[in-house]
Amino acid sequence: MESKPIVPVRTGSGNCAEASPSFSSSNLRKSPSIAPTPIKMHADSRREYARPMSSGDGVNAHATDPAVVAQQAAAIAAAWSPPGAPMSWWLTAAQFASLRDDRELLAIAAEIAPDRLPALLFSAAATSLVLKLSPHPLRDCFPHPGVPQPPIAADFRPQYRAFCLDHREQLAELCATHRYQMNEVGRCADLLPALAPAIAEGREIALVDIGTGAGLALHLDRYRYKFHGPGDSEATVGPEDGEVVIETEVRGSRPAPVAPALPRIAHRVGIDVEPLDLNDPSVRAWLAACIPQEIGAVTRFHHAVEVAIANPARTVRGDALEVLPGVLAGIEEGPLLCLIDTYVNVFFTTEDLTRFRAVLDEFTAQRDLDWISIDPLVPLGGAANRTVLDLPAPTALVERNRREGLFGVIGRIQYRANKQSGALLGIAHPGAAWLEWIQT
Repeated sequence: MESKPIVPVRTGSGNCAEASPSFSSSNLRKSPSIAPTPIKMHADSRREYARPMSSGDGVNAHATDPAVVAQQAAAIAAAWSPPGAPMSWWLTAAQFASLRDDRELLAIAAEIAPDRLPALLFSAAATSLVLKLSPHPLRDCFPHPGVPQPPIAADFRPQYRAFCLDHREQLAELCATHRYQMNEVGRCADLLPALAPAIAEGREIALVDIGTGAGLALHLDRYRYKFHGPGDSEATVGPEDGEVVIETEVRGSRPAPVAPALPRIAHRVGIDVEPLDLNDPSVRAWLAACIPQEIGAVTRFHHAVEVAIANPARTVRGDALEVLPGVLAGIEEGPLLCLIDTYVNVFFTTEDLTRFRAVLDEFTAQRDLDWISIDPLVPLGGAANRTVLDLPAPTALVERNRREGLFGVIGRIQYRANKQSGALLGIAHPGAAWLEWIQT
């Protein structure tokens, strides 16, 4: 469930300011430009590899137009840290704004091929070096798990720029040997309300996560959730002693339909072309650098990794279109199958999405299933006009997407007795800062 392709949640205080959009990426082979052309990619790429790539896949293979990189950086900053975002998002915004506005930094990032998400990969590489080398005082601007977000530093941008230019060779090496990989456990707060009908049915569920990456979403029943709003309303669910606490603001006028209990998961399995080994310190360090440097995101990622290591879940390596039928067929009868994807299927080509739906149509002739998707409108960029689930997107939502930038659209298709019904449920911040329920 955690992502890979463009994407890329909450509050803090502390000493190092600025702002702008967001995406997420995996094993994708898709252009990350604002209006990417459909390119064949593995069907479950949600996270980029956290390991070296082959020599034919280097950063200089297909340089990106610096203007496109700047556009990506602006879009990411706008999505992750829009007007009214908690101050804890200042650092994320400042990193992308620094890249957006600086010709020399753009020149470095532009040496990354378009399909490798230059703005996101550059930012992750820079963060990785800051966390590893701990340069003073720049490191003081970056959060530590469980500690309040450092406050805005007036001189962050010149510090950050100088550090990146002084370490341009190391940045280039990191970008050549890694891929951007977003594993945002906070998106489980968007999945939980969508699971409410399955919970209400009283059935155990078999959770199948497409593009699982590090597998953090497979443990959504082990986290504690706090939904603030609308207004003064509050909803809390999950173990009181849970180390992973996911908080999100519920915007709009409708409360999210949070069930009084978490789902009972009888079976959990993730699918990814390149599952990530969290027991490898270098993998953990790289994934930590791909997380937005916002204290809520950093802290919950840290604890979610501990949960995943302590509770190993089954993962299947392979292209989802190829292995999904076998995975579904291998799950025992009884539990309700719940298929989830977050910022994954948005990077499928139109042909692959058609094939994916055909796989489900064939399988659900014999078995009930819920498919829950949290993906931006497609195609990515200003031309977006439909959902990954092929549900109608209201004109107001399409216009809002063009005006406000990228956000996740929460949708669900229920397959029951060889019939299907779909619903557009809500929209959500890429990093779980807010959730807006729109289903009537």
